[in-house]
Amino acid sequence: MTTRADAEPLSKGLLTPVREVPGAGAPVRIVRRAPTGRAAAFVRHYWLPRWDLTLTGPLRQDVLEYPTANLVVERRAAALHRAHRGMSSRVLEDRGWAFGVLLNPGVARGWTGVTVRSLPWILPLERLVVPGTAAMREQVRERMEAGDDASAVEAFEAWLDGLPEPDDDARLVDRIVAAVEADRELLRVEQLADRFGVGVRHLQRLVAGHIGFGPKWLIQRYRLQEAAAALRTAGAPSLAQLAAELGYADQAHFSREFRAVIGSTPGGYAAAERPR
Repeated sequence: MTTRADAEPLSKGLLTPVREVPGAGAPVRIVRRAPTGRAAAFVRHYWLPRWDLTLTGPLRQDVLEYPTANLVVERRAAALHRAHRGMSSRVLEDRGWAFGVLLNPGVARGWTGVTVRSLPWILPLERLVVPGTAAMREQVRERMEAGDDASAVEAFEAWLDGLPEPDDDARLVDRIVAAVEADRELLRVEQLADRFGVGVRHLQRLVAGHIGFGPKWLIQRYRLQEAAAALRTAGAPSLAQLAAELGYADQAHFSREFRAVIGSTPGGYAAAERPR
């Protein structure tokens, strides 16, 4: 089990891992950093990619996102990105960088002032209902352009120091999401409601309001992230075994759900992504 101190989810979400180019190394490098001090109330981890695709051409990355919002600062944009229902994609080109902040699941609603379900997929940073976003954005950009990841994180955390911490509902959502990630036995919404002593309808409103989708989607998301991560390994289990381990009634059910979200069958995905 991955703990919060590890600063990474069980699956990093990337469905198309970047291969190294002979003689050139990896064209995309992602550094992950854990939050420090008070920032841990807001941030799961920082993800800081830098890429140089001048030798390889554009690269499409498919992602099955962690079930929360990301705040992303880039050279020409800065926005809050809510999680997609299924897979999302991003095409990288030339040289560049991004300053990504994987927020704790309960944070986005407090920063937008509305239910996350009502938000567009990408919300410009200036529409957050928190002060100082413009100054923070420019400080982060300046430091990322200078190649100083650590200083960019410091600037962001200095901004967080001026914000009120997430409320009780936000912290409860954080615990609910962490429980689904850590406990493979939580396979039904009713189990999750019982675990936290709330009614099913209240659980559905709470989770949907903070992450944009209900608890059934949340459970499915983690199972499929684990499945994709397992299928990319050289020693992957059989599809029947994997379906059973992830709590599916049978292999056919697992395969249908995987294809509906990922866009290919589990076998086809494994053949394409497994190391050779």
